[in-house]
Amino acid sequence: MCGRFTLTSTPEALAERFGLEAPPSAAPRFNIAPGQPVLAVRAHAGGARRAEPLRWGLVPPWSDPGQGPPLVNARCETVTVRPAFRDAFRARRCIVPASGFYEWADLGGYRQPYWIAPPDGALFGIAGLWERWTASDGSRLESCALLTTPANSRIAELHDRMPAILAPAHYARWLDPAQDVEALSALLAPLADDALALRPVSPRVNRIENDDPALLDAVPEPPRQASLF
Repeated sequence: MCGRFTLTSTPEALAERFGLEAPPSAAPRFNIAPGQPVLAVRAHAGGARRAEPLRWGLVPPWSDPGQGPPLVNARCETVTVRPAFRDAFRARRCIVPASGFYEWADLGGYRQPYWIAPPDGALFGIAGLWERWTASDGSRLESCALLTTPANSRIAELHDRMPAILAPAHYARWLDPAQDVEALSALLAPLADDALALRPVSPRVNRIENDDPALLDAVPEPPRQASLF
């Protein structure tokens, strides 16, 4: 799954990486959690791309924001058939920029957090879906979910799922409303094992109130770490 991530790049770097028509208003964030606003890249009329805030936790038009657990992630294996996601997969896709994400290792009574990111520090885009829910008073809520794939062998030591990270060459295809389901599904695959590096970090990340650069500082490898990889 993907339950926390970071986005620490400048607005100018975001605009360049994702081909935005203008740099977004965005401050560095080091502990993005479900229920919070996240930047999502969407294609608008004429193909212009904009990064705009959506609430992380998808609310289908026929649902209610207060019903059930938030739909934070969608599995790529079932996204085309699950009622909560299938319409958005066909018509309302987005890309959620990130600089890294967190996952936790179960060390027997202790869960060690890791920050996971490309070794070269490059920005990446997570495949996402978005929806618009309208209240009885006419107010609207726009929300999103992040897609996940089975984990590669490196991430599988921590969790059996990982974010569906898109290749930059596939951004245009993912945002293209004319693409069919089969072509889109082919874009969703785990990254190669060497595409991401893992760093043990402080358990301070467990509290969503903590959102500062020190969360990314490496800490000593925990006991039994050698047995993980």
